[in-house]
Amino acid sequence: MVMNQTLSNETDIKDIAAIDLGSNSFHMVVAKVNDQDLQLVSRHKQRVRLGDGLDEHKHLDEAAMQRGLECLAMLAERLQGFEPHNVRIAATHTLRQAKNATLFLRRALEILPFPIEVIPGTEEARLIYLGVAHTQPQADSMLVVDIGGGSTELIIGNGFEPVLVNSTPMGCVNYSNRFFKNGKLSNKNFASARLAAAQSL
Repeated sequence: MVMNQTLSNETDIKDIAAIDLGSNSFHMVVAKVNDQDLQLVSRHKQRVRLGDGLDEHKHLDEAAMQRGLECLAMLAERLQGFEPHNVRIAATHTLRQAKNATLFLRRALEILPFPIEVIPGTEEARLIYLGVAHTQPQADSMLVVDIGGGSTELIIGNGFEPVLVNSTPMGCVNYSNRFFKNGKLSNKNFASARLAAAQSL
């Protein structure tokens, strides 16, 4: 009877993980859930610049894939023993755009045995808003702007409820590649980038 009670208590505690495969960086957060309490265990962030490998035909090159896979191999070590239903992996702009994304996802599955979900921009925006709403002081209304590597999400919400969500394909990686190749900075390049951003918004 005591053993059964101990096992029951242990099942109330579980480790969960969330991974964001972004265009600039991969992020992983690991937390421990004890009933309704959530305790942060660890965070990991690595700059992968996956979006750098997306060419004009929207094909992801081998070098970018390899950077991403090497990062996933490192994350896989931390996730050994995790139940599949306790891990969520979301891929964003670059893997939404890449025509050969399935190749990367197939190779990733061999390294990291958890499903990877390529989420639409509106779902990315929703999740970003919820993350901010649950970690910042409460406000009647909020505007949340997330500038990523491949896209920027803008969300207006009330409390924990996102009301208007938008995702636009402008980010630090694709704008750097598009307007500031080889690190060249000029008034003309900045003007072109500002104009493109204004048109996109």
